[in-house]
Amino acid sequence: MSTDALAESFPDEVVTRALVRYADVGGLPGPVAMITLDNGLDHTRPSTFGPAGLVCLDRAIDDVEAHSPAVSAIAVTGKPYVFAVGADLSGVPKVRSRDDAVAIGRLGHRVFGRLRASSVPTFALINGAALGGGLELALSCHYRTLSTGAGALAFPECYLGLVPGWGGSFLLPHLIGAESAIAVIVDNALSQNRMLRPAQAHQLGIADAMFEPADFIECSIAWAAGVVNGDVVVRRRDVDRGSGWDDAVTRGRAAVETRLHGAAPAPYRALDLIAAARDADIDTAFAAEDEALGDLLMSEELRSGLYAFDLVHKRARRAVGAPDPSLARQATKVGVVGAGLMARQLALLFAHRLQVPVVLTDVDAGRLEAGVTAVHRQIEALAAKGRITPDTALRLVAAVTGSPTVEGLAGADVVIEAVFEDIDVKRRVFAGVERVVARSCLLATNTSSLSVSAMAERLRHPERVVGLHFFNPVAVLPLVEVVRARATDEESLATAVALANAAKKSAVLVRDAPGFVVNRLLTRMLGEVIAAIDEGTPIEDADRALDPLGLPMAPMVLLALVGPPVALHVAETLHDAFPDRFAVSDNLRRLVDAGKPGIYLWDGGEPRIDPDVSALFTRGSSPSTVDDVRARALAAVADEARRMLDEKVVAGARDIDECMILGAGWPLHLGGITPYLDRTGISERVTGQRFLSRGVASPLP
Repeated sequence: MSTDALAESFPDEVVTRALVRYADVGGLPGPVAMITLDNGLDHTRPSTFGPAGLVCLDRAIDDVEAHSPAVSAIAVTGKPYVFAVGADLSGVPKVRSRDDAVAIGRLGHRVFGRLRASSVPTFALINGAALGGGLELALSCHYRTLSTGAGALAFPECYLGLVPGWGGSFLLPHLIGAESAIAVIVDNALSQNRMLRPAQAHQLGIADAMFEPADFIECSIAWAAGVVNGDVVVRRRDVDRGSGWDDAVTRGRAAVETRLHGAAPAPYRALDLIAAARDADIDTAFAAEDEALGDLLMSEELRSGLYAFDLVHKRARRAVGAPDPSLARQATKVGVVGAGLMARQLALLFAHRLQVPVVLTDVDAGRLEAGVTAVHRQIEALAAKGRITPDTALRLVAAVTGSPTVEGLAGADVVIEAVFEDIDVKRRVFAGVERVVARSCLLATNTSSLSVSAMAERLRHPERVVGLHFFNPVAVLPLVEVVRARATDEESLATAVALANAAKKSAVLVRDAPGFVVNRLLTRMLGEVIAAIDEGTPIEDADRALDPLGLPMAPMVLLALVGPPVALHVAETLHDAFPDRFAVSDNLRRLVDAGKPGIYLWDGGEPRIDPDVSALFTRGSSPSTVDDVRARALAAVADEARRMLDEKVVAGARDIDECMILGAGWPLHLGGITPYLDRTGISERVTGQRFLSRGVASPLP
């Protein structure tokens, strides 16, 4: 396909223009050609490159090369706050063939390569965000300056299911060394898409000079003129192109395997490219990038990764089915009933994010005092880390108080309970709170599995009760399951969603059903693993059965994190509701009765099975293979997800995926649960149908 035809195949591309102007700089014989990348929109829509954008840059370089008098240097920069953030991934669904995917790789290599091959010095003036292809464009220039205010620098491709395909897999390791390049391209991407700060990028050697934002362009041009006329000498670090390169790749492969167990192809392909880059010439290396891009752009893994990225970065901003936000009531004071671990986390969250008074109350005076003190110490820790100012810390400490009685909650606009998971206890809590708060006060429960409707049914005003199921640790996991009970009215639901959003959490609306979404699916999956152990499968085999999925932790590690008592309580709740699918393991009950925190002992080295636990457990004589355990666990998840959709627990499969990614840490590179079940054929085998239509999280046929 020709370049023009390739560009025409993306009719909806937001084209990034390459605007050229010429500046006379003292001491240089010819002007400096300034190429500014600008898509015509503000910083909320960063500049990206589709085929038409690459053509614009190509023509701008034509203009520069034909200019008379000849230029002394070429400098590329971006619109305010943004250099460029790489390929226009919104166009990926339009890529219908591998040949077109390869052509896109070749076009980017050819256009960026003109800057690298230029007979005059080329400079990237990185004034703002530079991600993926934007950073590759900068690497293609001979020199780079960097603003200290640049917000984001990274290669996020492996996070999504791609590899740096416009030169990054070759240029970066040859600039900063294989070990550092692997950290930037692979490790950071798989660590929730970690970004480099400008100082880090400069220290690594990605940028040659760094200047303050206020006069960044002026200082960069002056510095570039010094390079051109010889007043500034740029020294690059020596890169080990021998055994150190190979050792770095070996370590990188081991780390990826430990994390992913083969679950996603992109990081492995990136490591292959970096390994080959040690000895390959640049043309061979770039051709290998083109082939990798062709394979990955057409893969279901990439389409699933982009689907998941869209879920958590776009769709999650507004809960599907949420009432009109104008119905929400303002929260000027928050009450938290309980002073245990979860209550403390919620108090800190509301104080920090909402900047309003927060009152904790607990029947145990000692626990209340300890809880308030713990929140104060966490606020002080935030200040010590520089995340809040000392003045803010003083205000927040003063805002978080304790009350030995529920009367201290008077005047609260929101009260959330985080007490023991017992329906009668929670009913008594709400009854007591209802006596002292205003009619307009939202009553919320952080229950993980109990019926919100049952908690509310005996109150005078059950319509103001909702579930706000936050996940532990609250500071890390961004999901809130907002549970609409039978009587919940629109104003209360809108207030709950607004509260979650104000706390910088992603809200998903769920119907009041046992276990809601995350706990129901995880309990079903974990139940199958525990059942296999009960039947005689070695614990080690059952626990590694899900390794090929690349989940954040093994099932028995998850059990320890959740806590066996909580896991048992949720299992019992779901067994009461669905006895045919949710069993209650006698071995799990024995674990709880013995007060054991989990199956493993963690004594500094690798976790090992607690011999006391082994002695506690009774085992059957029907062990399963590792593959059988994985198959039954995934079949159970597919079955339960379909049942939840049939019961309208959530609006659709996207809500299930959003919940599992944001609330359970399901890897984004898997694209969510339902795309994984679809592409592995489990959905159709177990339920007779896909969760998502073809073309959603997968290439069109």
